[in-house]
Amino acid sequence: MSHARNRTARRTARRTERRAGRARRATATRLTAGQPARRHAGSRGRVRPPGRAAHRRALRREAPVVVGLLLDDQDFAAMTGYRTFPHDDYGRYLRQIDHLLRSLHAQGTHVAVTLFDPEGYADYCQSTRQPPDTPATRTRYVAEATTAGPAVRYARQPLAAVRGDLAREADRRATWEQATDLLVDAGPCPDCGQDLAHCAFDRASHTLLRLIEAVGPGSHHVVCSLPTDGGSSLLAAVQVDAPPPEGHEPRARPGEPGDLSFSEADALVVCTVMAAGAATSRPGGLVVRTVTGQGADRAETVRGWTLRGGEPYPLSEAEVFNAYCTDAVTGEPVPPEPGVRYAAGLPLPPPLPGDTR
Repeated sequence: MSHARNRTARRTARRTERRAGRARRATATRLTAGQPARRHAGSRGRVRPPGRAAHRRALRREAPVVVGLLLDDQDFAAMTGYRTFPHDDYGRYLRQIDHLLRSLHAQGTHVAVTLFDPEGYADYCQSTRQPPDTPATRTRYVAEATTAGPAVRYARQPLAAVRGDLAREADRRATWEQATDLLVDAGPCPDCGQDLAHCAFDRASHTLLRLIEAVGPGSHHVVCSLPTDGGSSLLAAVQVDAPPPEGHEPRARPGEPGDLSFSEADALVVCTVMAAGAATSRPGGLVVRTVTGQGADRAETVRGWTLRGGEPYPLSEAEVFNAYCTDAVTGEPVPPEPGVRYAAGLPLPPPLPGDTR
């Protein structure tokens, strides 16, 4: 009898073990199907809250990235003197920059490309006493010193366009800084006692509007030049689109730009250069290239003025032609541009009250 009871007990234990195994396998199947696992309060494992990865990706998309770019091969050659600078070929460097910009843009990241100036970098390292031959210092330079300088927003445009826009932005910034320095040194206004820079800039802004009113509707490319002590000239340009008045409505008066379309940053630099000429009594020049009509009715006209004391005085047709059709270096005649009419500058509308010194 005892042997029979033992066999019965062993069979019962095996059946219990088989049932427990089936239960464990069923539980494992439910867990792999996505049913949540229950953990004891003291368990070390934790279930990650849903959405955490999505939140991090959203934060990365909203974190802007600034990329410093060596604009030309001369700047690149200056950086190859550093042992830790990892590039040795400018063309390959540009291709890697292009790939980096495209990758960042594909991730939804806002990317700005700024100018990496080797001379500015050397000054930065010297003033901050940081070792120049380290990647960390180059990173800090881009983050700290270049963000206030010229920059271009990257929107998947070709790298050649980025470099061109960045070069123009750098030239515009340098021109504005030089003209501003001339204004700062001008002292007080002899008429009102305020800063002459403030008065000269207001007058230049009104003069630009008077100039656009004089040439009338069209697409105008305005260039202002001012000689400097170094023999070169400050050059600033702005594109102003002036649509024709609708119906018989009167045209906007100076100081009331109406529907004029222009870049405020470009207009700021042009007005600053004009103001510097007025404040320093340096003779300057203004040229306006106007395009009107389209197709067979398209017309292109170039007019010019000389700036004396900040006031434009019209040039004659012959003076405008000679200025454009004479080589500035050799003095030899240059063929006129096809389809371009060279015309005398137009008298400007009278200045606003308080515009004269």
